[in-house]
Amino acid sequence: MDLEQFPRVILCHGPTPLEPMPRLTEMLGGPNLFIKRDDCTGLGTGGNKTRKLEFLVGEALSENADILVTQGAVQSNHVRQTAAAACKVGLDCHGLLERRVPNAGEDYETTGNVFLDQMFRATLEFRPPGLDMNAEAMAVVEKLRAEGRRPYFIPGGGSNPTGALGYAVCAQELVEQSAERGINIDWVVMGTGSTGTQAGLVAGFAALKSSIPVMGVSVRQPEDVQIKAVHGLVERTAAKIGCDSVPVSKVIVDDGYVGDGYGIPADSTLESIMLASQMEGILLDPVYSGKGFAGLVAMCRDGFFKADDNVVFLHTGGSVALFAYQDILSGYINQKAS
Repeated sequence: MDLEQFPRVILCHGPTPLEPMPRLTEMLGGPNLFIKRDDCTGLGTGGNKTRKLEFLVGEALSENADILVTQGAVQSNHVRQTAAAACKVGLDCHGLLERRVPNAGEDYETTGNVFLDQMFRATLEFRPPGLDMNAEAMAVVEKLRAEGRRPYFIPGGGSNPTGALGYAVCAQELVEQSAERGINIDWVVMGTGSTGTQAGLVAGFAALKSSIPVMGVSVRQPEDVQIKAVHGLVERTAAKIGCDSVPVSKVIVDDGYVGDGYGIPADSTLESIMLASQMEGILLDPVYSGKGFAGLVAMCRDGFFKADDNVVFLHTGGSVALFAYQDILSGYINQKAS
């Protein structure tokens, strides 16, 4: 797998750590749990989008862009990391934020990721829910181009074949870390949303001839919809890196932990956030990693894994968003304490 052929700018602290979670392993009675710390990628508090942005921003610079345009939900980790990347390389950034989460608190649009977007001097626009946000962003791109700017469009989550290259890199890191430590990774578990992270891992493992399966815990879409979307990007990413076609059976999704919808933490999400923080000192977020971790915990309890399996949870970051959910989390903590 030769990724040197693609434009790239180094933004990520890599390889990110692969750490054991011994207390949770003991509490759940196995399997052997590890965590891949992609919350520690370094850029703008870190997160999985930084890996994608290395290739996306590299391509933008190769095209002589002067502004990055992207979109996401109000508390988008992706928009925050894109804004930070723009600062790092001297570009402007414009983000469109979809009001995707109903009945959000009054501070939801000013705290957490939105506050950091502003610190990274991104210009922001809000949109109502249900629009084609990539189309909305492309309309802004055309407007900027007509004004003489040189915009580079990044789809939501950085999820296209260029962005997914970042997770082919992560697949390579995991294979190398597995060999260095003498452990066979039996599963990788992660939250899956805009598809780029899971697609990049699946395509990367396929290119490396690795049989490590990736379990995507959906944070938004039904299983069949998510599988189709991920597999489509797997195929386009595999073609980009010169890999053979990957069968759809390699895309595994569990949609049992979505709860009431995107950005709305279920009780299992809140429990998992507290388990990770109080058992391992790790902060998850209520939108992606918390729901992914809820899936991991439930699968352990239900006996999905063998007791001696080595299971890696991919931490995609996002703890900044905890501040936007403080009331919900405080209520959960107080309820458990009473």
